[in-house]
Amino acid sequence: MERRSVRFDHLIKMTDDTGILEHGFGTIPRRNEGYSTDDQARALWVCLEWFKHGRPEDQQQLERLAEIYIAFLLWAQKEDGHFHNNFAYDRSKEPEMPSDDCLGRCLWACAKAMTAAPAPSFAMVAESIFQKALPQVDHLRYPRGWAYSIAALGMLQRAGYDIDLTSHIQELAERLAALYRRNSAPGWSWFESEITYSNAVLPWGMLWAHEMLNWTDLLDIALSSLDFLIGLSQNEAGQIRPVGSQGWCRQGYRALWDQQPIDVMKLALASAKAYELTNMHKYKSAVTKCRNWFYGGNDLGAPMINERDGSCCDGLSADGPNINCGAEAVISYLMTEAIYEEWIQH
Repeated sequence: MERRSVRFDHLIKMTDDTGILEHGFGTIPRRNEGYSTDDQARALWVCLEWFKHGRPEDQQQLERLAEIYIAFLLWAQKEDGHFHNNFAYDRSKEPEMPSDDCLGRCLWACAKAMTAAPAPSFAMVAESIFQKALPQVDHLRYPRGWAYSIAALGMLQRAGYDIDLTSHIQELAERLAALYRRNSAPGWSWFESEITYSNAVLPWGMLWAHEMLNWTDLLDIALSSLDFLIGLSQNEAGQIRPVGSQGWCRQGYRALWDQQPIDVMKLALASAKAYELTNMHKYKSAVTKCRNWFYGGNDLGAPMINERDGSCCDGLSADGPNINCGAEAVISYLMTEAIYEEWIQH
């Protein structure tokens, strides 16, 4: 596919002086549904990526948005280093249990800001947040939090930060590997008994672990699980068909609908990492197919995005795209474009 002009109008529209709002009614922000810290971390990541790849005229706006998102993370972090995730529009905290996924995403976004920030003040704030959150890594219970944390720690180690993170990476990688060995079986090369959401983050984390530790078995697990997921995530025409959230996937059953942009983005992310480490064309092809999904390379031939404002539909159902355009969807689209720009276009 040709290079396209990416617009940030919808990302800007969804963001107020507190942060990016979680949901939209069509393309109009739903203020009564408030904010999630998850989305701030994702949005910060997107801004940092596009600060590298975007047009010079967009950089000032992206830096302003990134300041809002990192300020939210600073505010949402609790005294013990964890993060409160869900906030009402009036900034009050909503009841919840601590989220491993949220902690992992925040660690990753901060690691990105520490290594690729547009201004020194970003790196300083991100490092403060990261250092405060780091002790919580030992208490993570769920695999997506492990995977995000491995990637964050690996990025800092690769950048030469003066912190010894190897033991953390090794511990989390061993947990993920043990999970894979416990659940994988002939015809089921996966970490869990069910494939649910944000799936490709698990092989992505293992790819980072292999890069840092250089353990062959980690690479074997990463590529076997990623190949299985890629194979499972294509239709008869070879287009991307992510596992639907309307029932998920287990041995003997696979939901077709509602396909989520976040799963397409994560598949592009893991495939790009696999391409970086192996230089195998099939992973480059997978990234391109993920990008094509947003432009109509999907089961219904339905474009998921509006190129005039950069908005993205929340999901693909049997009846067509969900016309609501929330934070997670627009971030997933913009992130997939950034991945394509970095690994495929150049």
